Amino acid sequence: MAKHTSVKGLQRSALSKRTGCHLETIRYYENIGLMPEPPRSPKGYRLYDESHVRRLRFILRSRELGFGIDEIRSLLDLVDRKCQTCAEVRERTKPHLAEIRAKIADLRRIERLLARTMAQCSGEDVPECPILDALAA
Repeated sequence: MAKHTSVKGLQRSALSKRTGCHLETIRYYENIGLMPEPPRSPKGYRLYDESHVRRLRFILRSRELGFGIDEIRSLLDLVDRKCQTCAEVRERTKPHLAEIRAKIADLRRIERLLARTMAQCSGEDVPECPILDALAA
């Protein structure tokens, strides 16, 4: 259970505005343990400080870069233990980079295939369409 405090801080709505993160997403990150439970005011309001802002921004930026929840949890574990090395972080991010590169290769292959198919299309008002034929094949 969160402790009560008289320290001033941001309420969840202010944290949301400051980071651009939706209220429900902040709740979700708290529920799954990515965000620590903040202390509470005497009236029971959650009070977030700059460490919460930094952590939430870390999580949001990680999501923008395509990291999954478990990958973010793994990186935050290193941060929380305050014993991370660049080598450990690199090892934990290397599989993600490989996954991104594989997706890029797939997208390039798809782009080439679609461009070839579209090049066969006359674009005229005729019932036969090579694009539809390729999709149906």
